[in-house]
Formats: sequence, structure tokens, C-alpha cells
Amino acid sequence: MEIATIAGLLLALAGIVGGLILEGGSLAQILQPTAAMIVLGGTFGAVLVSFPLNTFMTAMLGFLKILKPPVSDPFAVIEQLAEFSTKARKEGIVSLEADAKNLKDEFLRKAIMMAVDGADPKEIQHTLETQLGYMNEHGMTIPKVWEAAGGYAPTVGIIGAVMGLIQVMQHLDNIEEVGHGIAVAFVATIYGVGCSNIIFLPAATKLTLQHKKDIVIKEMIIEGIVMVIEGVNPMVIRDKLSGFFVEKSKQVEAEKK
Repeated sequence: MEIATIAGLLLALAGIVGGLILEGGSLAQILQPTAAMIVLGGTFGAVLVSFPLNTFMTAMLGFLKILKPPVSDPFAVIEQLAEFSTKARKEGIVSLEADAKNLKDEFLRKAIMMAVDGADPKEIQHTLETQLGYMNEHGMTIPKVWEAAGGYAPTVGIIGAVMGLIQVMQHLDNIEEVGHGIAVAFVATIYGVGCSNIIFLPAATKLTLQHKKDIVIKEMIIEGIVMVIEGVNPMVIRDKLSGFFVEKSKQVEAEKK
């Protein structure tokens, strides 16, 4: 499990609920099923209008990645490429065919098989980079779904608040009922802004970073497989790819800021 995600959600909720209680409020004041239904229904309805159904469903399943991200160890990949280089230098590139069949990483398996088939390094690099471009474009649609949800939620929350105020205006003859109704009406706004800034937008940010890390690893694989074909020393492969990953990761962090 991703500890930072769980800790962040708990900290945010504890801060909000704790502040409410310190101000003399109670949890019952913000537990309004109707407001939650308006905000979540309206938000995800708007998202469905914006994106195809299959993209929406993929994004919903993709949310699990922020709780339990896929295991991706770039330095294990580097070591694997270095081992492939050692074997290829001793037994020839064709000897990697059996190893390729046991690889779980489909992208790496394809790269190895292209090398085994005797494809030109430049052709391999061009083919894999083209595929990577498609993968990058497709992968970024998932964070965009959550970004869209983060944009819609506060507005839908305002709609919920206005709907609540409309109901309040029908009972102006009872001032106590009016005060209570106004308080309840603004709960929808809290739900909209809270879901946007605590769940939807942070989820989009984390999914984007996970996707970019995956893309960097695949870029590293492309560089590595070309060096394997060219018979580069395994030690050199380790050094170059380690530096490649570190520098690319710094670029990703810089783009985030």
C-alpha cells in the first residue's frame, strides 16, 4: 500500500473534522447524504459527458494505483539489461530469446525479440519510440479524468448549495428552520471543494507522476537495448542507464513544480 496516500487522506480528514469540532461543531452537521449524492452524481455525470465510457471506467480502476501502485524498480531493469548484455557478448544476441519469453514487462520483451530477430538498432529505436509516444498519450488520459472531476466538483457543490437555498426560501416564515436550512445547504459546497482538493486533484497528480516514471523506465529500456545490441560493456550500461534515470527523474520533478 502507498503509505503517503493513506497518511495524506487521514491527515486531511483529521484536520478538517478536528477543526470543526474545536469550533464547537459536530460531525453530524456535515454528514449529509443528499449533498454527497448531488456532488458525486453531478461530478461523475459531467465526467461521463466529457470522456468515453471505457476511459471513465479505466480511470475509476486506475484510482486503485494511488493506493497500491504497481511495482516498478528501474535499477532492477538496469541490472537485467546489464545481464542481457553479458550473455549476448558471450553467446550472441539470439541466446536472449529464451529469456525474453519469461519477461513480464511486455515492452522489454518486445524490445528483446526485435533485437533477436536481427532488426537494425535505429529501426528498433524508432519503432519503440513511436509505440512509447502512443502509450504516453493514452496513459495521460487517466489523470485528465481526475483533473476534470476536480474541476467540476466545486461547481456542482455550488449548484447543490443553491438548490438547498431554494428549499430554504420556501420556509421564510420559520426563522429557525431558515437558519438550519442555510447551514445544511452549504454542506454541498464543502463536499464539492473537499472532494476536489483532497481526492480528485491529488489523485490526478499522483497518477501523472506514476505514469511519467513508467515512461522514463521505458525510455531507459530503449537506450539499454540499443547498447546491448552494440555489445557495450555491462558496467558502462549500468553507469549510463543509472545516470539516465536520475536525470530524467529530475526533469519530471522540475515539470511538476
